[in-house]
Amino acid sequence: MSHLSKVWSVVLVFALAREAASADPPPGLDPSVTAYPSIQAAIDANPGRMVYVPAGDHPISTKIRIHTDRSGLYGPGRIIQRVAEQPIIEIERAAGVELRDVTLTRPEGKQETSNEGVLAINARDLVVENVRVIDNQTRSAAIALRDCHGARISHCLVRNYMRVTIDDRTADLNWGYAFNCTDGTGISVRSSSGTLIEANRIIEDNLRPTPEIKARHKLGDWVKKNPEKGRLMNQQAWDAAYTDNWQQGSAIIVTSPEQSDLTRILGNHIENAAQGIDLHCDHAIVSNNVVVNSFMGMKAMHGSRNILITGNQFVKNSLWAIGLMPGVASHTKNTDGGSIIANNIVSDFGHGDAHWIWGLERSPFRFDHGQEPDDPPLADVIVQGNVLSSSGTPRYRYAVRVEGEPNAPRGLHFSNNLFPAGSGGVANTELNP
Repeated sequence: MSHLSKVWSVVLVFALAREAASADPPPGLDPSVTAYPSIQAAIDANPGRMVYVPAGDHPISTKIRIHTDRSGLYGPGRIIQRVAEQPIIEIERAAGVELRDVTLTRPEGKQETSNEGVLAINARDLVVENVRVIDNQTRSAAIALRDCHGARISHCLVRNYMRVTIDDRTADLNWGYAFNCTDGTGISVRSSSGTLIEANRIIEDNLRPTPEIKARHKLGDWVKKNPEKGRLMNQQAWDAAYTDNWQQGSAIIVTSPEQSDLTRILGNHIENAAQGIDLHCDHAIVSNNVVVNSFMGMKAMHGSRNILITGNQFVKNSLWAIGLMPGVASHTKNTDGGSIIANNIVSDFGHGDAHWIWGLERSPFRFDHGQEPDDPPLADVIVQGNVLSSSGTPRYRYAVRVEGEPNAPRGLHFSNNLFPAGSGGVANTELNP
């Protein structure tokens, strides 16, 4: 055999091996979806086992249901949900389920939905690792946990998860209006404990807050208004029938005050979100994350207590980078505070896409009073070792803003921070050491 023939023989062997690998699972004799009429049939026929999804496209028309302990899917395949009215994968009342490596998406024309890419309800010890959720453009969340315990979401990619919709607050007497907005969340956690969210990338490429997008979709314009003004609305905003707050949703939200607890949000990369990280929970660690070009870097409110915010990079935020405040869910047994904000870097504040909306009156660090007069104040927060770095003239009035009465924050302690003064100074009040 000639040398050239030997080379082509080797190439052919590798090609055949690659083709076989794409159709069959790795060693371990796990079942493959190719041996069954559908992915659902493969899962149902193999309870308690991992099922391999080979490379290639796997279209579905109903959600994939995983309801058995220690079941799951893994592999390089792409699962395409063709029906907008269905989630892609639903996990419910199961322990030890794993999703690994698969891509979940929707075809063009079906990308806007009200449903999730992954929805987990009452699951324990769930693992979602290296999963890609692409173009699941939803007013809900790309990955959603509800009533879960000990879940881990790691090394996943969520891309293009937002859509244009209407935020209807007419049933809430505090607000009483509905408006056009962009909405959608990358990872949502509700009523869950012991959750780890680590090393994920959550990126929105489509709905950047440009004047053109605002004009095209009439974002911020009210489409409905109650006969009586909402209790938390000021008269000027009510009369204008417009809100600047038309970027809704978050890259990561952990909500359900008094229920969600012991959450770790570590080493995630967030780009172009509305709110980067939104917390309504207790005992959370927010560390080593990068939040780029979100109008709000992060906030903790509604009774968020014992929050450790350390070692994060907040880049090109526009409204604030870090904000702590009470909310309507705060009360005397669910107070905000007992927290630490340390060793974070806030850079290029006011240089993000949404700066034209919010202007120069905003502050990188914000500590607010409650939304309602009887909300207990934010209290006992250490703010130390943080750096605020600006390019050129600072695009903020105060580096730190502490709101006054009613129920102004108490017990804020500042030390060893590098806060260059804005146009109005370092802070709107004296900062206690």
